Amino acid sequence: MHLEDLPDSARPGDGPMDLDAVRDVSRAISAAHLFIYLAPESAQEAAELGVTDRGPAYLAFRSAALGAVPWQVTLAAFYNFSPRAVRAMAGVWDAAPPERWQAARFLAAGRAMRRVNVHLTDDQLAEAQALIGPVVAGADYAGKVLAAANTSVALPPDPLVALWQQITVAREWRGDAHLVVLADNGLGPCDCLVLHTATGRLPTAVARATRQWDDEEWAAATARLVARGWLDSNAMVTDAGSAARERIEVETDEHCAVLWAPIGNAGALRLASLIAPIANAFTAAETFQAVHGRQDLT
Repeated sequence: MHLEDLPDSARPGDGPMDLDAVRDVSRAISAAHLFIYLAPESAQEAAELGVTDRGPAYLAFRSAALGAVPWQVTLAAFYNFSPRAVRAMAGVWDAAPPERWQAARFLAAGRAMRRVNVHLTDDQLAEAQALIGPVVAGADYAGKVLAAANTSVALPPDPLVALWQQITVAREWRGDAHLVVLADNGLGPCDCLVLHTATGRLPTAVARATRQWDDEEWAAATARLVARGWLDSNAMVTDAGSAARERIEVETDEHCAVLWAPIGNAGALRLASLIAPIANAFTAAETFQAVHGRQDLT
């Protein structure tokens, strides 16, 4: 299916992108992509490559598209991780080259989506690909390091996994744009993470465990945010801090409006609807497991 073959309701409009539509499709993209970092299939595939530590495996899977770069390059691209967290990935390219990590990532994605019974009909898959294809093909990748790297990855033959890889490109494009906005607002790697947790968008324990900023670094970032009036003396977010965090999201949406312009507001919202079953299937599976207990994976 090509863009011109889409139903009228899914064709791009002539007007400017609405930021609510940009936010909605961005959320749908992020939700459809997220499972790869949590699915047990990822850990299983990493173990097959000889890496059982979750941190280095995550870093290897996500940065594999960059090629066998030094850990310092991954650190620069990921932004809010501490150097000690990313340094732990040293040696992952000795365990297996990036091409094998990428192939294992696709295997994990396909296995996980099949396990939770993600179902898109052939027509839905074709329509989703017809919508996201022009977005990925027409994007400007200047300064979008992780997104650009992911466009260099050949799409796998499985149509659902291929769609997921295109979703990955769009997800990383927004992430790359977000880093530009963070830097423009003077929020360094640890500072942005402290503000993120203070606004309740990420549990502090998860952020500290995965990004590995030490107590001194975390306290220094907190003090800088207090000085800006974005946190109070108890490290609680202030109204000014909440407004600043939302402004950063809006500025990121503004950056991303150009990304979705090829399919317009209607196309972006239609794509969000088409890919929703991916996240919904994982949510349903997690709810079932919480009630009935976890099944052995195959």
